[in-house]
Amino acid sequence: MIDFVVHDEGDSVGVVVVEGVKAGEELTGWVMDQDVEIQFKATSDIPIGHKLAIKQMKEGDTVIKYSTDIGKVVADIGIGEHAHVHNIKTKRW
Repeated sequence: MIDFVVHDEGDSVGVVVVEGVKAGEELTGWVMDQDVEIQFKATSDIPIGHKLAIKQMKEGDTVIKYSTDIGKVVADIGIGEHAHVHNIKTKRW
């Protein structure tokens, strides 16, 4: 079963596609462009439709989703962590 999807191996986040991801769960993701599966352990609860960090990111890093820059990291994000408005902000403002 696929728990999250990633567009390209260069992305730094995937999108959770199942309900109720809990910290400690082993998750399987599908990298669409390369048609491969990857596994990560969730380190926090993540709602469906929200982002899962698949790379370690430090404050100031650029976040890549669907091969596109979606913002900057404002608080360090570990692999498997919920990546959302509490640790990512747009670069527009």
